[in-house]
Amino acid sequence: MYENWEELEEVCKNCNKCKLCEARKNVVIGEGNKNADIMLIGEGPGADEDEQGIPFVGKAGQLMNKALSGLGINREELYIANIVKCRPPQNRNPEKEEAEACKEYIKAQIKLVSPKVIVLLRECSTKEHIRGRIWNNIKQRKMVWKRRNKNFTNISSRSTIKRWKQENIFLERFEND
Repeated sequence: MYENWEELEEVCKNCNKCKLCEARKNVVIGEGNKNADIMLIGEGPGADEDEQGIPFVGKAGQLMNKALSGLGINREELYIANIVKCRPPQNRNPEKEEAEACKEYIKAQIKLVSPKVIVLLRECSTKEHIRGRIWNNIKQRKMVWKRRNKNFTNISSRSTIKRWKQENIFLERFEND
């Protein structure tokens, strides 16, 4: 496993484990506070992210920034990453082989950040990290669950964000679980 950020970033930038590397402009590793209490994990970079090399700067990122602002959270306080580090064509969901090729990178990022809460954005990122009993919690709409001393939550749609309109609702879900 990677012991520091420099090593991880260098390996990611030179990765050619899957076909996504063939068309990428930039490897989108992650951004934010590398000692954050909260880590957001999405599926993969889109066109804007591929262009800039920064996660969540396109339309989804703008929506996320508004949601975070409504919760009183600055983007800079978080660490944001994706399952895959290169853009899937036509912004499709990453294929299983592509996600598998990047799995060691996202695991290393989680280890290096060591967040208290991991927010999995969208179903694909959730499926890649969560199996079995915990995946059933998501299906049952359980909002927060624990695994290996980490709090997890899943945001898979705009309706979830709309339900979390007030900061106290969001924080209560983490504090009361």
